[in-house]
Amino acid sequence: MIGKDSRHTRENTISDFGEIKMNTEKIAALRKSFDSISHQTEEGIEYWLARELQPEFGYNRWENFEISIWRAMDSCNTTGVKTEVHFREATKMITLGKGGQRAVKDYMLTRYACYLIAQNGDPQKEEIAFAQSYFAVQTRKQELIEDRIHLVERMTARDRLRESEKRLSENIFERGVDDAGFGRIRSKGDSALFGGNTTQDMKDRYGVKCGPLADHLPTLTIAAKNLATEMTNYRVEEKDLYGETPITTEHVQNNTSVRKMLLDRGIKPETLPPSEDIKKLERRVKSEEKKMIDHVKALPQDDQVKRYEKKDEYNVDL
Repeated sequence: MIGKDSRHTRENTISDFGEIKMNTEKIAALRKSFDSISHQTEEGIEYWLARELQPEFGYNRWENFEISIWRAMDSCNTTGVKTEVHFREATKMITLGKGGQRAVKDYMLTRYACYLIAQNGDPQKEEIAFAQSYFAVQTRKQELIEDRIHLVERMTARDRLRESEKRLSENIFERGVDDAGFGRIRSKGDSALFGGNTTQDMKDRYGVKCGPLADHLPTLTIAAKNLATEMTNYRVEEKDLYGETPITTEHVQNNTSVRKMLLDRGIKPETLPPSEDIKKLERRVKSEEKKMIDHVKALPQDDQVKRYEKKDEYNVDL
């Protein structure tokens, strides 16, 4: 009988394996903060101002944040979308500490522009990880933002596992193990992690007819497999292990250790339910990005931008 993968399990255990952990309260606080700095033109076009977004994205210096904006503009051009539709340079007057004023550069940004800036940021930063989902969703409903964040967490975890398994494959190939041997090592590691259930046993349990088992695992199990694989990589290199037998022994021990960690928290990885095929999720994300481009309205023309330049001022202490 496959049990339920509770939110409590996700939020209190996934951080043990080095993943982003963002609970409902934190998401609500970040959503409120991002909502509070959104603007609308008289025509009803939603936009954000870069200098207001800078601290929300976790950047202390404007120069560093502007580099992220430039990278996002390059990404926009790469997709064939006109940059000026989503990024519009504007001049702002800032009030200095002693009452003087100075003109500074700012940008009006559409939701799609903000999304691209987030995509070009560091997803290990909590603010960036949140922004990637906040700006991807065409509504401010918290549950949809949460769903998107959890989806991205799973895709990120899967990418990390791919990289660590690729590194392990390269490591053991240099140490006398061929592709078939790598498959056997990985399968025995799975058996240790899943309490004696082989890779094929878990595929049968999850109804996986083709493709890797990891594409159907929940985020927590993917992160657990990644931790065990990274431990094996480290130990193979540190101890300079050679040959299939000693590397298999090491990999089994590491998966056994990770399983014990989970069991100590009351979690049996083989009882967690399967998740949606990761390939389907990746296609969905690409489809949603295309819809965003189609639905986001263009920023106003330059003469209209001047109205907003006059309307918004900043008070700063320099």
